[in-house]
Amino acid sequence: MHHLVVGAGPAGVTACETLRQLDPSAHITLLCGESGEPYGRMAIPYYLVGNIDEAGTRLRKRPGYWESLRISLRHDRVAALAPDDDRVTLESGETLDFDRLLIATGAHPVSPAISGIDLPGVVHCWTLEDARAIAERAAEGSDVVLMGAGFIGCIILESLVKRGVKLTVIEQGPRMVPRMLDAVAGGMLQAHCESQGVRVLTRTRAEAITEAEGRLTVATSQGEIAADLVIVATGVRSNTGFLDCSGVECDQGVLVDEQLQSSRAGVFAAGDVAQGPDLLSGSRQVHAIQPTAVEHGRIAAHNMVGQGARYPGSLNMNILDTLGLVSVSFGNWEGGDAHHALVLDNRDAGRYLKLVFDEQDRLRGAIAVGHTEKVGVLRGLIQSRRPLHGWRERLQRDPTRLAEAFVAMPLAQAVKA
Repeated sequence: MHHLVVGAGPAGVTACETLRQLDPSAHITLLCGESGEPYGRMAIPYYLVGNIDEAGTRLRKRPGYWESLRISLRHDRVAALAPDDDRVTLESGETLDFDRLLIATGAHPVSPAISGIDLPGVVHCWTLEDARAIAERAAEGSDVVLMGAGFIGCIILESLVKRGVKLTVIEQGPRMVPRMLDAVAGGMLQAHCESQGVRVLTRTRAEAITEAEGRLTVATSQGEIAADLVIVATGVRSNTGFLDCSGVECDQGVLVDEQLQSSRAGVFAAGDVAQGPDLLSGSRQVHAIQPTAVEHGRIAAHNMVGQGARYPGSLNMNILDTLGLVSVSFGNWEGGDAHHALVLDNRDAGRYLKLVFDEQDRLRGAIAVGHTEKVGVLRGLIQSRRPLHGWRERLQRDPTRLAEAFVAMPLAQAVKA
């Protein structure tokens, strides 16, 4: 049995390790699309501030790790998946046959369609190569423009501030991290960043980038900004291009079922490239977060060896620590009228809590700023689908009593998703 895993991020690495545990005699190939050892993108900010070196970004640090598991680590990319045969063609021109295939190719950054986006000094922050370019130019006192204040942008933001640059953030949306935070929470994050010396321009669109005498100029809808470095963090898109004409159905990612199998038998997908079940809605969504990627890889491996594991669905969740301000969001926090939403607004103290319930009094979404002690409880309540009958009135008076509500609800009351 040959298991071919394409993509060496958290999903692919976890899948390979699980496959080896479940199928000791199988041949396992892990294709890594970048040079060097598999590494974690989430470690790049720590590399940028000098807390770790490049070796510290590796997902598995023990020398000879892959050889010890008898996993063949190869550096190449898949150019095409044959439509009728269990075979892939690599960019090197070589072909590989497989019995089971896991697509864990992740995503790639998307650039805005503006002139000058390919100039030297305009980079993404997605790969170690990008991080090296940033470290070279982002010297203390340099002018840096960060295009995008989404989740990825805000992760990068803190490392740039710690490098001592003069940072301007441009966000086209009405607030920072608009897909994660509502207007109140996003406003709190912006105010906190500005108090730390970061210039934040929301509702601002980049229109062009020019270069003269080694300096860049970013033309925006609010005027021109000079920069030594421009970092683009305006979103990502799943890597599915090589699947054209393969028989694998794609939408925003590879469409997979509860076993993480695609529309083509024997072909699975996991991580940022997989559009799989959502815990709350039952629809298929891409949740590009590391906990989902790891669990995808584990479940997919079980099904690649025929164990019939079911994936219950992922929970949309994000946790940001931005210059000391912790903000989190879980589930479907958008919407929620006065009857279904509870809000504790204490912006002056840097604390905000929003709870959104469904018709059965189950917590379906939450936003918290400055409430670090509530993170585990919020996640547990949403994932367990426990109805909070009898607690709505008490939580209305004091939403911080979530832990008491969680303990008070017996497991027998949990409603299966």
